[in-house]
Amino acid sequence: MSFKKGRKDSERNKTIETAKKSFVHGLSEELISEKKILLAHNYYKIRGGEDESCESEKKLLTEKGHKIHFYEEHNRRIDDIGFIRTALNSIWSGETYSNVKKILSEERFDLIHVQNFFPLLSPSIYYAAKSKGVAVVQSLHNYRLLCPGALFFRNGQVCEECLNKPIPYPGIIHSCYRNSLPGSAVVCAMLTYHSMIKTWDKMVDIYIANTEFSRQKYIENGFSPHKIIVKPNFVYPDPGCGSGKGNYAIYSGRLSEEKGLKTLLKAWEKIGKNFTLKIAGSGPLEKKIKNKSNVELLGGLPVTELYPIMGEATFLIFPSEWYETFGRVAIEAFAKGTPVIASNIGAIAEVVTTERTGLLFQPGNVEDLTEKIEWMLSHDLSRMRKEARNEYETKYTAERNYELVMNIYNIALERNNK
Repeated sequence: MSFKKGRKDSERNKTIETAKKSFVHGLSEELISEKKILLAHNYYKIRGGEDESCESEKKLLTEKGHKIHFYEEHNRRIDDIGFIRTALNSIWSGETYSNVKKILSEERFDLIHVQNFFPLLSPSIYYAAKSKGVAVVQSLHNYRLLCPGALFFRNGQVCEECLNKPIPYPGIIHSCYRNSLPGSAVVCAMLTYHSMIKTWDKMVDIYIANTEFSRQKYIENGFSPHKIIVKPNFVYPDPGCGSGKGNYAIYSGRLSEEKGLKTLLKAWEKIGKNFTLKIAGSGPLEKKIKNKSNVELLGGLPVTELYPIMGEATFLIFPSEWYETFGRVAIEAFAKGTPVIASNIGAIAEVVTTERTGLLFQPGNVEDLTEKIEWMLSHDLSRMRKEARNEYETKYTAERNYELVMNIYNIALERNNK
C-alpha cells in the first residue's frame, strides 16, 4: 500500500484538532441541510449491529429533515446469483457502478455515505460517486479493509497475520473468509487490487471509526490519520430506562465463537445459583446452548422486544474475544440503565468503565468471568445503573451523534470541493 505512515500520538492528535478547527468551525448546519445524501448499505443475512446502526442513522437523518436516498443490497441475493458472480461483484460491481452513476446523474447529490459495501456493492460505488464529483464517507464497522475475515480472529484467538501485508495471503492459507479457500482468495484479491490502485486512499474523503482502538488499527496498516475520525454508534430512539428487577442476566448478539459464547457457558456452569441467563440471538452455536441448565434461549428478537428484556436484566454480559470495533450492545444496555460485564479487549475497554458502568474481565478466562458475575450478584447495582444511563445520555444519544456526523459530513464536503 502507498498510504502515508502514521505519526506519533501527539502529532496525530494535533493534526486531527487542526482539521476540525479548519473545516468545522465556522460551518453552519445550513451548509449540510441544503445537501442531498445518498446512504448505501449491504445488509447481512443475519441482522446484526451494523445493520442496526445503519437503520438508526437513516432514521435520524430523515427525521432531521435531510433528503435521503437509500441504496441497498442484501446478502440474500447471493443464493440467487451464485458464487462466481458474487466473487466478481465483490471486486468490482458493474451493476452498482451503473445504478449509482445513473442515480447521481438524475439528481444532484453532494455526499454518499457508505455503511457497508461488501460483498455486493463493492468499492465501485466510490468510483461512481467521484465520477459525479460527490464526496464519499465510509463507515468502518469492521476490519474488512485489513483482514479477509474482517475480525482479526482465527482458531479461537486474535490473529493479526494480515496486518501490514500488501497482499493478505495468510487469509487465503487459513481460509479466513467463511472457512472457504475460494472465498478467501476472492476477498484477498479484492483487497489487493484496490490497494494497488489506491482506492482506499484516493476515493474516500473521510472514514468513520467507532472507537479510537479501531482507528489506530487502520493507522497501523498505513491509513492516513487525518482521514479517520472517531464517531461512536448511538441508540435511537431512546428506549427509556428499565428497573433491573428481572433477576436474570442477558447476552445479546450473534451466537458464534468469536463472541465468547463458549467462555460464557462454561462460567455459567460454575454459578450454581437460581439465576437465569437469557440469550438473545442466533448463529452457529445455537445447538450448543439448547437444554443448558439455567439458560433460556430467546432466539433473534427485534429491538422492540429485546429492549424491555434488556432493561429488566440485572446485568448484561458481553464476552467477545475478538477486536470489536465498538460493541453496540453495551450502549443499548446503558440506554436501559443496565450495567455490563465485558471482556477487556479491543474497543470494548473504551466503552465500559470498571465499577462505574460495569466490570471488565480477561477475555476467554472462565474463572475471571465467573468472579465478575459473582461480584455483580453480591453487590447493590443501583448506583451502577444510574452511571450506565448517564453514560448513554452523555455520549450515545441521537442528538450527540447528529452533531458529530454533521461535522464529519462538512469536513468531507470541504475536502471534496478542494
